Amino acid sequence: MIRFPWFKQNSEDEELRRFLKNILGCKPKNISIYRLSLIHRSRSHKDTKGHKLNNERLEYLGDTVLSTIVGEYLFRKYPHKGEGFLTEMRSKMVSRVTLNKLSTKIGLSDLIEYSRGGLGEGQFVSMDGNAFEALVGALYLDQGYNFTYKALTKKLFSTYMDLDELENMAWNYKGKLIAWGQKNRKPVSFETLSVEEIHHRKHYTVQVCIAGKPLESAVNYSIKSAEQLAAEKAYTKILSGEYLK
Repeated sequence: MIRFPWFKQNSEDEELRRFLKNILGCKPKNISIYRLSLIHRSRSHKDTKGHKLNNERLEYLGDTVLSTIVGEYLFRKYPHKGEGFLTEMRSKMVSRVTLNKLSTKIGLSDLIEYSRGGLGEGQFVSMDGNAFEALVGALYLDQGYNFTYKALTKKLFSTYMDLDELENMAWNYKGKLIAWGQKNRKPVSFETLSVEEIHHRKHYTVQVCIAGKPLESAVNYSIKSAEQLAAEKAYTKILSGEYLK
């Protein structure tokens, strides 16, 4: 079991335990890993060796676990739908827009530890969704895949996600980004960086460039969906003002 002895027990632990029990049906074995999942890098802690501690590593893990769970969930829920539909729905469910909304709906946003000082506003655009992914990573480490799958699909997706709405949601960030580029005379291009086969599925890594300079990248099961996710990340960064023209 992974432990973080430098986190001392405090009164906020009880609030977090209640949240985990009420929202996910979880009785945490290791509360400190859940607390770590809620620490934005603007409020990084330090361990006994001076290493910065925040939720970015858990976010990385949670992103991978969430993608797998959503893929399996959609495969089971839509037994007669083709790969194109399933891939696009998966992209919509794990998009920053969707995860930000989900984090707010379940009250996770209120538990995030962050500081506005020292970082630009663009650094906080995806904070809520990133924290949700980090929470998924913590849940996976603490409870395992099967529990995490059931908690997300039975308690969150069915209660807090409107799949019909997602199915009909406009999904064209690539078009929006290209239109922005044309308006601002900034050529937008997409490049497939790699194609890896993992567990008999191809994973495409796509990078979006503005005026020849790399801005964001994303990984998905099809080039089209990877482009949309990369475009969403880039377009969000532009709207936040983080990207300087």
